Amino acid sequence: MERSQLFDLMGELQLYGMKAAFYEIMTTAIKRQHEPHRFIGDLLTAEINEKQARSIKYQLTIAKLPLAKDLDDFQFDGTPINETLVRDLAGGGFIAEQRNAVLIGGTGTGKTHLAIAIGRSCIRSGARGRFYNVVDLVNRLEAEARNARQGRLADHLTRMDFVVLDELGYLPFAQSGGQLLFHLISRLYERTSIIVTTNLAFGEWPSVFADAKMTTALLDRLTHHCDIIETGNDSWRFKSRADDRPTTRARAVSATPTSSDGASATARTRRTRGSKLDADRGSAPAERPRHDPPACRRGRDRDADRQSHVPRHRHHHVPQDWRHPRRRGRHGEPRFDGDNAAV
Repeated sequence: MERSQLFDLMGELQLYGMKAAFYEIMTTAIKRQHEPHRFIGDLLTAEINEKQARSIKYQLTIAKLPLAKDLDDFQFDGTPINETLVRDLAGGGFIAEQRNAVLIGGTGTGKTHLAIAIGRSCIRSGARGRFYNVVDLVNRLEAEARNARQGRLADHLTRMDFVVLDELGYLPFAQSGGQLLFHLISRLYERTSIIVTTNLAFGEWPSVFADAKMTTALLDRLTHHCDIIETGNDSWRFKSRADDRPTTRARAVSATPTSSDGASATARTRRTRGSKLDADRGSAPAERPRHDPPACRRGRDRDADRQSHVPRHRHHHVPQDWRHPRRRGRHGEPRFDGDNAAV
């Protein structure tokens, strides 16, 4: 069978990983004289790896993670965050135990970064998850209830391995929205792991849900099997912004020069030609040579030629003997008629 026919069959069977690695695996097998079963095993391994890579890419897409954040990009130094616990959560062990995680801290302390990084790590391990902003989730639940489709989103999320609820407590929502969110968390209890990021302590949650008893029941379910991570109140954004500022200030230039050379250099650079300071000292500044463009030079030369020529226009005053050469004498002297009168 020809190779082209093999590739066609692999395409029909959707063996894209085997098809992409066929040449490399076959060349290695011929060079090292592998057995046929090893050659086939390498092809099957390539196909499995390719399917896993495509599955991870697809799961990352449907998870709707807003950013690509990883734990390697996070700086744990100088923070109260329990790095060991965070890395343990990134391993995905809490999903098998249906445990939850709550990240509590001030604004800009890395709660969302850690939640996204944990979710990405779990998806790479084969888990399925979904990311939601809490306000957007409540709006979707309310829209679902208005359209008489209540419960469909909860059914969908119960088939996920984990759900991330980001920014709980930043914006309030109506009491009906709080009730729908309570119903959703109750449905996910001991079925789907929940990762929550919030800037509120547990005692402040009734201000968001507007019902103390319902909030108590919600916290009871959420914290039954739960790991709590405190991120502190020092904003990482403000800290990084302060670190980016230059630590050394530019040296101020003294108004009084330290030497006479410096004074003269400063005066030369700051004074313009013809200033009062030059006139008071009696020193005329040297004129710079003029470098006029050719058009200006041609105009200046034309003016000089006009001044050197004898005017020929009738409205100019010229001697009569120049205007009427026939009145000159025989040898070119002017003729005089009368006393000192030139004709």
